[in-house]
Order: sequence, then C-alpha cells, then structure tokens
Amino acid sequence: MTDTSGIDFLNNTKFHHLKMSGQMRGLKPPPLELSSDHTKKIINLPNPRDANNKSLSVRAAIEQRRSIRSYTKQPLSLGELSYLLWATQGVQEIYPNSVTLRNVPSAGARHALETYLLVNNVKTLKPGVYRFLALEHKLQEYIISSNISDKIVAACLGQTFIKTSAVTFLWTAIPKRMTWRYSDRGYRYLFLDVGHVCQNLYLSGESIQCGTCAIAAFLDDDLNSLLGIDGKRQFVIYLAAVGKK
Repeated sequence: MTDTSGIDFLNNTKFHHLKMSGQMRGLKPPPLELSSDHTKKIINLPNPRDANNKSLSVRAAIEQRRSIRSYTKQPLSLGELSYLLWATQGVQEIYPNSVTLRNVPSAGARHALETYLLVNNVKTLKPGVYRFLALEHKLQEYIISSNISDKIVAACLGQTFIKTSAVTFLWTAIPKRMTWRYSDRGYRYLFLDVGHVCQNLYLSGESIQCGTCAIAAFLDDDLNSLLGIDGKRQFVIYLAAVGKK
C-alpha cells in the first residue's frame, strides 16, 4: 500500500522523531488566550449557572444525543448561550504559570483552542461572528455583517443548516500553545481536544432542548480567510451547529 499524507503525519509525529519542545528548552509558554481587539464591543454574559436547564441524567443525555440538522425558529437566550460556552470552554481556575483548568480535558492543560460563534438567532445579539473571551467569560463582536452566514455556508460546501441554526460554533486551533510542550506531536492532541469540546456541546445542548450537528467538511483556506486568520499559526479545526429542536 502506498503511504498517504495521513500515514506520513502519523509517522512524523511519533515520539522518536520529535525535537526538543519549547518547554524543554526553557522558553516562555505562549499566552493562554489571544489578545482581544479593544476597539470592538464586548458583551457581558449571564452567569451560566442561571440557565434554564431541564433535569437530565448523564445517561439520558448520552442516550438522547443525535446529530440534528433541522431546527425550530425559537431563539436561544443569551443565558443559554453562556451555558453552552461554559460547558465547552468554561474556565474553573487560572494558575500563574500559564495554565488553566476548564470544563473539558486538554493535553497538559494546554487548551489550545479559541471559540468563534456565527450567531443567527440569539436574543439581544445582532447576527454576525463573535469571539468568546474564555478567561473573562465574555463575548466580543468580531464580524457584524448581514451576509457572513452565506459566506460561511459556502465555505462549508453548501451545508445550509449552518444558516438556519441559532448559533454555529467555530473552533480554531493555536498550534504553538500545544507544541510548546509536546513538539510536533501536539498537532495530534489538537484534534483530540476539540473532540472533547464538541461532545460537551452535544451533551449540554440536550439539557436545554437543543440539537447539535458537528461539521468537519469545509474548505480550510476559505474559512480561515473569512475569519482573517493565516491557517498556520491559527486555523479552523471543527464546527458545530446548534438550534432548538
């Protein structure tokens, strides 16, 4: 069998091929979060513990979980969105040596993901793209545009349920945050970590009567370009649409 680029990736990130990581060389760790644009509006989020969750056991949430692509026109409240963000990237503790503990596992507690949101139908929020500031548990306006949803649908190969969702999560990866500790093997962990995050979204969505659908089919360069990121130091890694059942 001819080796593929996927097999090359696995071989090249085996432990015996790794170079010394930045941590091993005594380099300062990257920041826990990208800096925010102080010229853009920041929105305070409600306390996620105040969200109107139905009583649902973990077992029931797991059994009920399905990928849902059809949603009602009922909007999400800002409190419900706050809860979903808390469930997927909520920060529990910040340590002075550039480590956070969050509501999802991450290799070495590196948490090398950033969360962007395509907001279509959330109470009090204008349609557009927002960025989640996890350390402060706040939102920041990022691209407020009436046609950004059409552009994101096009970059996702015409998956129109992205536009009819209440909100679509777009997760980006910051490789340096992970490779600082694990060298190139850290690229493997980025994909594992975002899987943990997305599963939390599925399960927390169930508790507020929302359906979720993960999305891995997209044009990388087009989606990175829409978010204004370079595709190397930061790149889109996964998406998930959410809306009321």
